[in-house]
Amino acid sequence: MIDMMTVKQVSSLTGISTRTLQFYDEIGLFRPTQVTEAGYRMYDENALAVLQQILFFKELDFSLKEIKAIMESPLYDRKAAFEKQRELIQMKRDRLNGLLELLDRLIRGERSMDFKEFDMSGYFSLLADYKRTHMDEIVKQLGSMESFDEMISELKANENHIAQMAVKQYGSIEKFTKAMKENLQHFLEDGPEFTQKEAEEAMDKTDALTRKLTADLNKDAGSAEIQETAGELVSLINESNSGVDMGSDYWSFMVNNYMTNPAFREITDRKYGEGASEFMGRALKVYFGMD
Repeated sequence: MIDMMTVKQVSSLTGISTRTLQFYDEIGLFRPTQVTEAGYRMYDENALAVLQQILFFKELDFSLKEIKAIMESPLYDRKAAFEKQRELIQMKRDRLNGLLELLDRLIRGERSMDFKEFDMSGYFSLLADYKRTHMDEIVKQLGSMESFDEMISELKANENHIAQMAVKQYGSIEKFTKAMKENLQHFLEDGPEFTQKEAEEAMDKTDALTRKLTADLNKDAGSAEIQETAGELVSLINESNSGVDMGSDYWSFMVNNYMTNPAFREITDRKYGEGASEFMGRALKVYFGMD
């Protein structure tokens, strides 16, 4: 049993700044056991156990909002949470060990194109959640749920390629998955930036511009006409995704997908004609001046 501790003592013990501890109190995430008449926050052993749980969640990249919702849930079970955290941290450890082993091989001068160390399971889990909650949008965009399932299967079959592109666009698989999670969470919790009508109009405009871009695949992808349409499409997509983390290399990522990713090529060609995906990739490549 430890004695009551002040904010400074807790800060010294945990390495968390006093300002951060005060902020946790302000948002109702981690409250002191008591506040003295002089206004000092004091923490007992039970409070520190709560803080320990919070730090485990943070280690697993949960947001403060997510942590607060989990720990305030009437279904929250502290022991079960520890067990799940242990499982997830062990998975993270194993993945990091794999990355360290890969780096050791590369440092030794070995050449390795094996991307199994870049675990995409979190990304695929997000897609599965999206499928459950956005059936109407999926059907509108792809025509049917079967098309979405086919796309997921194709993505899984090309996981190594997707991993390479995700690392290029976001810097790491973790950052890629985190961005996808935040984008979906933003949409689910805050709703889209547009009204439903505006979103449908933007979707229709995107479709119309894409059909215009791919109307004649025999045209020169670098022609003034095609480049003008490509510019309109890029502007519309950028505007539609305002407030969304698209990554620092989004359009390079998309060009690669249109030109080399079987899943993107199949879906795009099915909707806009055989060869449409590669044509779009070439047009965007010219538009952005990519080598």
